[in-house]
Amino acid sequence: MFTIIILITISAAMKTIEAEIFGTTLKMIVKLARLDASTVRDFRRESQEIWKSKINDVSADLSRVNFLDSSGVGALLSLYKRLPTPYPDFRLQGVQPAVRAVIELLRLHLIFDVET
Repeated sequence: MFTIIILITISAAMKTIEAEIFGTTLKMIVKLARLDASTVRDFRRESQEIWKSKINDVSADLSRVNFLDSSGVGALLSLYKRLPTPYPDFRLQGVQPAVRAVIELLRLHLIFDVET
């Protein structure tokens, strides 16, 4: 059995995310200090530009994000909803304490795999 890994590097001038696709896994680094109403439009647009139909897993590095509001939560959930069911794999890595508090308050740690 052979495993084929397709690496696509996104080199466009993206200001909110840096992303690579490894096979069916989208790995993204969110380059924002705040994922909120003022930044979420660009985040959503850039996420849509890189999304491929065969994405089965998402790994998002949120280590630079120190503030998350309902708009940011909505943007993350919209990416989650694009994943195939029944068991989508969406990992949030490098989550800062304030962001983690919001995620846990909304009980989203039950659907996202949250790593500090």
